[in-house]
Amino acid sequence: MTRQEDDPGLFTAEEAPLDDLRLREALRIVEALIFASAAPVSETFLAERLPKGVEPGPILSQLQRHYAPRGVNLVRVDDHWAFRTAADLSFAIRKDDMEVKKLSRAALEVLAIIAYHQPVTRAEIEDIRGVQTSKGTIDVLLEAGWVRFRGRRRTPGRPVTFGTTRDFLDHFGLEELRDLPGLEELKGAGLLSGRIPPNFHVPMPGDGDALSADEDPITQLDLEELGLLAPRDEG
Repeated sequence: MTRQEDDPGLFTAEEAPLDDLRLREALRIVEALIFASAAPVSETFLAERLPKGVEPGPILSQLQRHYAPRGVNLVRVDDHWAFRTAADLSFAIRKDDMEVKKLSRAALEVLAIIAYHQPVTRAEIEDIRGVQTSKGTIDVLLEAGWVRFRGRRRTPGRPVTFGTTRDFLDHFGLEELRDLPGLEELKGAGLLSGRIPPNFHVPMPGDGDALSADEDPITQLDLEELGLLAPRDEG
């Protein structure tokens, strides 16, 4: 790892440098924890394992700059961090030994609706698509880990609301939901073709985690009702 004095430009004015020994130790701890984890690591997790008085923010910023020109980059996913192959080297990564399951058009449409309109119920998804959505389509997205049950809407029947997950952000290389492409980006990528209605707009996703004012949190009984947990033994 590059020493601080060998690269004085690594720190910004807001990143008050530690003494060299503590800095190197903190860098090594954060690097090792993220490298050893199969899933993105939270800043809270890192802070709990750093020496007293050392904040993970400046350490992560330095590591991110250090890995920026390399074949592996340190990327932020929501408020979590992970090492990922540099995007421009994807052509060199062969996955012939892995079976890639392609999503159906229906599943892609549902995933896009959930991403942009969350929190959204199944009825709302069907209203946007104009067709019924099979349970199997949503099950595929749940099994992939890209969609989750968020809560229950405070309306008659208390329908379940859906939202995307951190794995969704990680898979599509997004730091947060606000990084989803907007109207001009979608048009430039050829994903919107034909004549677009003058009042058409791409919605701005809300907070990925916080429940909205008309949502209740998922409870143990809700999970049992949805078949995600076995009913508790009353005895």
